[in-house]
Amino acid sequence: MPTSTVTSKGQVTIPKAIRERLGLSEGDTLEFAIDDAGRIVARPAERRRGVCGVLRDFAPQRPVTVEAMKEAVRRRTRCPLEDDDRIRHQCCRPSHGGGR
Repeated sequence: MPTSTVTSKGQVTIPKAIRERLGLSEGDTLEFAIDDAGRIVARPAERRRGVCGVLRDFAPQRPVTVEAMKEAVRRRTRCPLEDDDRIRHQCCRPSHGGGR
């Protein structure tokens, strides 16, 4: 059975076999409880992602310029009828014959 010693700061090193079995790595959090028999139960805490970093997986490899972001928004919000000068329509841009 793996053992560990408590330091003067109350810290212990979790033996490698236990870390591997629990799938623990640096920065992970453990939850502790004491069961009815007085045994200490430790388990990995649920991995919660805060708002910070939520979109990290969707980020491009290289930074994008502000101009590129503005152009992407323009393309995405472009009125589908704006290229046809023959059509007078209601859309979000007052220059297209109306607007809100």
